[in-house]
Amino acid sequence: MKKQLYLTLSFLIISCSSVDDIDVIENGDLFSTQARVVGYYSTCCFSEYDKIQFCKLTHLNIAFANPLTDGTIVLPGNSGDLLKNVMDTARSQNSNIKIYISLAGGWLSNEMANTWKNFLASTQDRPILIEKIVSYVLDNGFDGVDLDLEWGYVTNGYSDFVIELREALKEQSKGITAAYPSETRYSLITEEALNALDFINLMVYDYTGPWNPSPGQHSSYNHARRGISFWKNNVGINPSKLTLGVPFYGYDFQNSTTVKSFTYGSMVDSDVSNSEKDNVGNKYYNGRPTIANKVKLASQNLSGIMIWRLGADSFSEYSLLETIHKTYTDLGVETTGLCGN
Repeated sequence: MKKQLYLTLSFLIISCSSVDDIDVIENGDLFSTQARVVGYYSTCCFSEYDKIQFCKLTHLNIAFANPLTDGTIVLPGNSGDLLKNVMDTARSQNSNIKIYISLAGGWLSNEMANTWKNFLASTQDRPILIEKIVSYVLDNGFDGVDLDLEWGYVTNGYSDFVIELREALKEQSKGITAAYPSETRYSLITEEALNALDFINLMVYDYTGPWNPSPGQHSSYNHARRGISFWKNNVGINPSKLTLGVPFYGYDFQNSTTVKSFTYGSMVDSDVSNSEKDNVGNKYYNGRPTIANKVKLASQNLSGIMIWRLGADSFSEYSLLETIHKTYTDLGVETTGLCGN
């Protein structure tokens, strides 16, 4: 979703707007006594669905499905075979969980990118795609759609597509959300399109990575402050419609040209003390203290936390999902009302 945007580096540099005067609340009152916890669950890890504690999530985003040239929505490979098992398990643990299908993703093949571009641009073809999306949602029992078209994949007709999809989903009492970068509002997104979304997941990570092989933190606490300030103050989105994205992965800056991603879980597997750190040598990530501090920041400024991605967690007592759950609970904020919350 978030780590494969090598082709859009120049766009990132041009589009990303810094927030000079960060205006966020710290050590203040709670924004709300209720919060969302949104977890993206990639099809790459479907076989591990029995390890996920769905009782700690309010929303589960299945990532990613894409349209064929005729608009038919498909998941990659054979992951569709496991979809029902994942959804049934999630709902058996948490009957109130909202499960969304997340569309597109941070990296698309040329064929997928062109398919999206052609559908979005055509006033005649957009209804075909929208009908296919709604049918996919209804046929598979989803509660809504999450849109994750990013950077260069946000093309002409995007805002009209969002608005029209919203209307079609609303007729079926289904929701719609989107994921956007930390400090960028795409030029093709209108106010009407933003207002059509139920809420927005802020991707507050990937400030550095393979496109910029200079060792450093890709998702610091200060980045979180900046992302919140940009969307709340610069763009003017009501904080009740914003969730703060946190990473369960990091980047290993191996040398001046090579940067590779890794999971938080792998860091704990190598040494449990790594759970309390944000970097080990040139490996940068978020440990439990930083995640807890971001939850506190989110609790004072907006409506929840978003996770990319659940399968990268440590399925142990050092779990970052458990850190999020416990921190909200300790603050007196209800998320799912389950698993001790």
